[in-house]
Amino acid sequence: MSSSSFDRAGLALMFSTILVWAGSWIAMKLIVPYIGPFDFVALRYVVGSLVLFVLVIATRRPLAMPPWKLTLLIGLTQTAGFQGFVQTALVSGGVGKVSLMAYTMPFWVILFAWWLLGERPTARHGAGIALAAIGLVCFVEPWNGLGDIRPVLLGLGSGLCWGVGTVLSKRMFERHAPDVMTFTAWQMLFGGLVMVPVAYLVPQMTAQWGWPLWTGMTYIVLIATAAGWLLWLQVVRRVPASIAGLSSLGVPVVAMLLAWAILSEKPTPVELGGMVLILAGIWVVSRAAPAARAD
Repeated sequence: MSSSSFDRAGLALMFSTILVWAGSWIAMKLIVPYIGPFDFVALRYVVGSLVLFVLVIATRRPLAMPPWKLTLLIGLTQTAGFQGFVQTALVSGGVGKVSLMAYTMPFWVILFAWWLLGERPTARHGAGIALAAIGLVCFVEPWNGLGDIRPVLLGLGSGLCWGVGTVLSKRMFERHAPDVMTFTAWQMLFGGLVMVPVAYLVPQMTAQWGWPLWTGMTYIVLIATAAGWLLWLQVVRRVPASIAGLSSLGVPVVAMLLAWAILSEKPTPVELGGMVLILAGIWVVSRAAPAARAD
C-alpha cells in the first residue's frame, strides 16, 4: 500500500469512524424521551450482538465462545456497566459533558493495568492524569457550587467501567487470543442479557415506539454499533496505532460540536478550558511509552 493510498483510505476511514461514533452520542440523547436507559442498553447490545453473530457466520469465523467467566466480566463492565452509566447520565446531562467523562477511560486503564496487570505507569502517564484532574476541576467548577453533579459522576463511572473492561480484554487477548469479532459478539450478548432483568425490575418509562425511536435505534444498532465497529477494524489495520489511538480525542470533540450545533448545548468558557485540559491529558497519555511490567 502506497503512502498516498494510506492517506486517502486510512485517514478517511478514521475520520468516518469518529463521525459515526460522535453521531451516536447525539442519537442516544435524542431518544432519551422515548425509552428507559436500561431498556435501551439491553435492546442495543442484544440486537447488536446478533448482527455481529450473523457477520461471524457470513465471514466463516470461529463461533465458539471464549472462556466464559472472563467474557462475562468484560460484558458486565465494558458493555452493561459502561452503557448503563452513559445512558442514565444522558437523561439529565449534556452530550459534551457525558461523552468527555466517558472518554476518561485511558486514565482508568492506567490505574487498573497497574493493579491487575502490574504495569507501572511512567512519569508521562502521571503528567497526563494531572492535566486531566485539573481539567475536571475546571469542568465541574466547584467554586460555583456543585449543582447537578450526577451526570458528571455517572459519566466518570462509565469511563471507569470501560477502563476495567479494556484491561480485562487485554488479559483475554494475551492469554487466549480469541477472534476479535467473535469475542466482541459474545461479550456484547452477555452485557445485553445481563441488562434484561435490570430493565424489568428497575422502574423506568415505557418505550414509545414511534419514528424517532425507530430511527435512533436503527442508527445506533446498525451504523454506530455494527458498521462503526467494522470501520474501526479497518482503521486499526491501515493506520499506525499511534495515530489510530488519537481517535479517542476526536469522538468527544466532534460529539460536543454536534451537540452545540444540533442540541444548542453551548459550553461555558470555563467548561471549554476544562475540556481542553482533559483532552490534552488524553493526548499526553496516548503518546506515552507503554507502561513497564512490575517484576
